[in-house]
Amino acid sequence: MSEETLGWVLTYDSYDPDREALHEALCTLGNGYFATRGASPDTADDGTHYPGTYIAGGYNRLTSEVSGRKVENEDLVNLPNWLPLSFRIGEGPWFHIDEVDILSYSQSLDLKRGLLLREIRARDGEGRITRWSEKRLVSMAERHLAALSVTITPENWSGTMQFRSGLDGSVSNNGVARYRQLASQHLDILELDHLGADTLYLRARTNQSRIELAMAARTLVHCEDCGVHPEYETHGSDRRIWQIITCEAREGAPITAEKVVALHNSRDWAIAEAGLEAKRTLGHASDFAQLQAAHEIAWRHLWEDCDIELTDGDMAETELKLRVHIFHCLQTASPHSIDLDVGIPARGWHGEAYRGHIFWDELFIFPFLSLRLPTLTRALLRYRYRRLPEAKRAAREEGFEGAMFPWQSGSNGREETQKLHLNPESGRWNPDNTHRQRHINAAIAFNIWQYYEATDDYEFLTAFGAEMFLEIARFWASIATYDPEIDRYEIEGVMGPDEYHTAYPGIDASAEGGVDNNAYTNVMVAWLMSRTEDVLEAIPTAQAERLCETMGLSPEERARWYEISRKLRVPFHDDGIISQFEGYDDLEEFDWEGYREKYGDIQRLDRILEAEDDAVNRYKASKQADVLMLFYLFTADELYQIFERLGYPFGPEHLRRNVEYYMARTSHGSTLSGVAHAWVLARSDRPRSWKHFQHTLDSDIADVQGGTTPEGIHTGAMAGTIDLVQRCFVGIDMRGNTLHFDPALPDEIKRIRVRLRYRRQVLDVDVNHETLVIESRSYSASSIKLAYRGHYRDLAPGESCRFRLIKPDERLRDENRRKQGQRAAE
Repeated sequence: MSEETLGWVLTYDSYDPDREALHEALCTLGNGYFATRGASPDTADDGTHYPGTYIAGGYNRLTSEVSGRKVENEDLVNLPNWLPLSFRIGEGPWFHIDEVDILSYSQSLDLKRGLLLREIRARDGEGRITRWSEKRLVSMAERHLAALSVTITPENWSGTMQFRSGLDGSVSNNGVARYRQLASQHLDILELDHLGADTLYLRARTNQSRIELAMAARTLVHCEDCGVHPEYETHGSDRRIWQIITCEAREGAPITAEKVVALHNSRDWAIAEAGLEAKRTLGHASDFAQLQAAHEIAWRHLWEDCDIELTDGDMAETELKLRVHIFHCLQTASPHSIDLDVGIPARGWHGEAYRGHIFWDELFIFPFLSLRLPTLTRALLRYRYRRLPEAKRAAREEGFEGAMFPWQSGSNGREETQKLHLNPESGRWNPDNTHRQRHINAAIAFNIWQYYEATDDYEFLTAFGAEMFLEIARFWASIATYDPEIDRYEIEGVMGPDEYHTAYPGIDASAEGGVDNNAYTNVMVAWLMSRTEDVLEAIPTAQAERLCETMGLSPEERARWYEISRKLRVPFHDDGIISQFEGYDDLEEFDWEGYREKYGDIQRLDRILEAEDDAVNRYKASKQADVLMLFYLFTADELYQIFERLGYPFGPEHLRRNVEYYMARTSHGSTLSGVAHAWVLARSDRPRSWKHFQHTLDSDIADVQGGTTPEGIHTGAMAGTIDLVQRCFVGIDMRGNTLHFDPALPDEIKRIRVRLRYRRQVLDVDVNHETLVIESRSYSASSIKLAYRGHYRDLAPGESCRFRLIKPDERLRDENRRKQGQRAAE
């Protein structure tokens, strides 16, 4: 591999049908508007291949009968397949990768250029050898265009050959095995046509949400050495249309078929009608070479802002994996997403897992975007703001006040969490109570404040953010109850990030589900309540007064919020161990060693125990970080201050004990778990932290969960690894109108270079184990304040500053001096 491609190209050197679905997900190409899985264009949905295409926010609802109940689900819709392109020799069979003898194979995802490349040498049943060379893009320059180029080179034969190019509307949602018992036919095909000799047209509509979709595809065949013009024939059925293109092939002479497709939908801006716009867009589209050139420029600009370089070390493999994660995050949400009413789905627009719904993964994704593409974060937060009325209605229906956002969100912001969930281990449909994860409301408020810290965008806070923040605070105040015996507020009947504990042992989770005083939830709410006055002070006084008047927010209600921020109950046990929830200490210890010996992989312990007619609710066992998520989101000093405000003693020794306690009781059944655990170990146990970091980098690339990635990548985990590098290794933290740095590079990484945007300044950050250098690019912006371990600098545009990093032993000496100074002051 050349120096130019080292760290930039993900390559598969052999064809493995058993891994094809995984490679299709990882080789998905997208631009924030739509995405297409990396399936070979000669294939269809056949159990090995699944060529899905999805538009951002393209949902549809269908009703299914499950276990005698009618259940409505909203799904991200698999759109008509624009990829179909194959060839045949004479009247022989059409080329299909699973029906030929493969002599050599290479598939590459070129991250720098945003291209999918495939090279195949194959021999058919007649002994004829053919080379297939493919390039594919989903344009990052023009959101409505994608293109495919296939060059066929006969190596030992000549004769008549044909290309077959089509648009296939006979698709369904069939990409997730456990959903296949549910209704899956989301599309009505409205129109199939050909526009001239070389262009096909398909118009469809989702059968409930009534989104019209239109595709226009142009296929041109080039053969400079053939001397004969290709002949086109068009064919069709009730759901598909295709064309046969006949030409003459000569041994050694390449023949290229270029397919360009335009995709529009009825919810696009500035259109007359989706079908008309698809035809117009295709009519103005350039050839493949020009589309590729513009596409590569757009990706180069994105990488200039978003790349993270791990240099001066043997980091090419780690750097490649990190770039794969950056790449897929940018394909899920890009500058093309800014004008769309969409959020960020937990599995990208890469497949049908989780039905394309939006969860709390923004908590892991926004730190990456806010410090690089803040306008994009602003747009994604407005997805939540537009659904604020629905969140307020949901709160009222549950007997609460304020805004209660759903655990799973789709089109209009109603709760999309399914009522029943299939356990593939037992084959049983069980009640799904994960809608009780009310902590997503705290996550949304946290995201609003972090965006404001990164951008100082008080206009957003004034127009949208403050109202959302305060309505969420009002919800938490209404769900909290006061216990005069302990003079504390409590929050009952919720679920934490752990997700395993849906209820107390022996309790019917569907009737009296949830747990009380989940520590993560209560600490997040305490933080949120303490920030409400900061939010009001950050916006103009007149606007704050108007907002309070509009909301009917009285001084008495604000005073109650202040009281709750100081009196929320956080349960503890065993001398400083934070109880995950009230009563956690009464649960049974789990036989981790025995179950690992029995099952090997016990990541999804909940499914294993349910199949044994047992319940994970009985045990001290977590799917992923719950209490430890607090250590992921807050610095140690921030946590100490929160607990001090709540009146609980909590210091460094408590932090270490909590980390070890919960590390030993976690199955890591979520890809997000490795992110949080790598973080909390980064400064205390670097080898273990590095192991978790590498495991999370591999979570999708190696499909460590054994079959989940083919259904869609894990956006939160991918973004979480990026966040680990920037917020943990580089040590970035935003608070008090100051950009703080506290680097903690792993021994394996010698140097990190990253570009950030902070409060209208563009910063180039270069850090190694000795020094931290920050350069601000010339720009019209105000000075910002930077800090490293108590050393503060003002930085104006065009200036730079350098900090000498304190060694670990120096840090200990400085910490002791600080403590001595505190004792002297006391």
